[in-house]
Amino acid sequence: MNPAPENKSVDIAPLLDDGRWTPYLMLLVGLTALAIVFDGADIQLLGLAIPSMGKEWGVEREAFASLFAVGMVGMMIGGSTAGLIGDRVGRKTALIGSVTVFGVATLAMSKVNGVDALGLLRLLAGLGLGGAMPNAAALASEYVPRRKRYVAVTLTIVCVPLGGMLAAYLAGLILPAFGWRGLFVVGGLIPMGLALQLLFLLPESPRFLVTRQQRWPELRNFLRRAGHAIPAEMGLTDSTEKPAARGSLPALFVPALLRDTLALWGAFLSCMLAVYTCFNWLPTLLTKAAMNVSDGMLAFNLGGVFGALGGGFLISRLGSKPVMLTLAGGAVVVGVLMANMTMSSGSAVTLMLVLLDGNLTMGPGSATTLMLVLLGCMINAVQVTMYALAAHVYPAAVRATGVGSAASFGRVGGLLSSYTGVWALQGGGTGTYFYFLASAMAVSLVALALVTHHVPRPTGK
Repeated sequence: MNPAPENKSVDIAPLLDDGRWTPYLMLLVGLTALAIVFDGADIQLLGLAIPSMGKEWGVEREAFASLFAVGMVGMMIGGSTAGLIGDRVGRKTALIGSVTVFGVATLAMSKVNGVDALGLLRLLAGLGLGGAMPNAAALASEYVPRRKRYVAVTLTIVCVPLGGMLAAYLAGLILPAFGWRGLFVVGGLIPMGLALQLLFLLPESPRFLVTRQQRWPELRNFLRRAGHAIPAEMGLTDSTEKPAARGSLPALFVPALLRDTLALWGAFLSCMLAVYTCFNWLPTLLTKAAMNVSDGMLAFNLGGVFGALGGGFLISRLGSKPVMLTLAGGAVVVGVLMANMTMSSGSAVTLMLVLLDGNLTMGPGSATTLMLVLLGCMINAVQVTMYALAAHVYPAAVRATGVGSAASFGRVGGLLSSYTGVWALQGGGTGTYFYFLASAMAVSLVALALVTHHVPRPTGK
């Protein structure tokens, strides 16, 4: 609908929130998602490379625990600072900067010859790895119509386990032929190339641009490509966003947001404790169980992709509370079951054949692989959909800050996982390890139940 002649401004809110889900907008979500694919891959590269590095340097895996810790510190700092940067100077700028930082640092890791130098570079890489996700989530949520917002954010963040699958696949190809140094070269060059492409292809968030009149030409160009032509003489406003102190951490603790902020922080912390206990130490457990590490991690991440996509789909139809509580509860059940079973070697390929052909018998190895798929499905689905939930809870003025701060606080769980994984494996073995995962997800279940502003179920569904 065209504005009346006497109206000197156009409200972009209905254009963005109720507009069509066009191929151009799908492309933009795809570009932000691609950034998170490589973010997820680089997060897991270190865990996959450590067995080869430890063998070359004569160092036990436990000696690398501090590297996971400093990486988490970097991700904590990166998530919070990049969120603030995203709200103040632009989500696009913060995202591209984050991808560049972790790409350069990962490439530099290919040249190290000791744990200390590797730790410094892992800290730097963590700054970028932590900063990419909150800005990608904010961008994805602000490009698309409201009815597709949670699906778009989920499709973006689901690329963390998808990146883990890519990392496991690349490790299987590159490590035997080129060693761990070649793995870091590839893991660094690809995101650096992507950052250059994003510079030219990715527009800034429309909800960021509308608050800066000098950048309205960029906003009009975005709206035109999204199917909304706005005359140059018209001003631009956004009527839907609540006022907030832009890019301000205290704004997350105003009375209207306090409970949700605290609940989200608790959910992020406990869930990331479980996720990174898997990322960092599940390869060790698989090795001790004489299982194929690549197959096991592929199964875990494959489950994460399916779980996150399914979670996003269900949230768009049922709302976030019943879906997320069910996923968290399912993770608790799977963790308890795995604590009481004997792990056996099996391949993801064999499992798929069993599932597709009812005449094939599922052996012990396939049963273990299936449980790894289910564990990854539940845990990763909760983590991924929490980003969509956080993007819903916070208004645009503090969205990247809110999502980034929650994710950064969650990195405390990742930091703890650097040591709790060792404790669980050394102190009680497989049973203690999976009981610990189940306990962490039980805390996530309680925290998510305390969130007041869940994504509502769409009317009429």
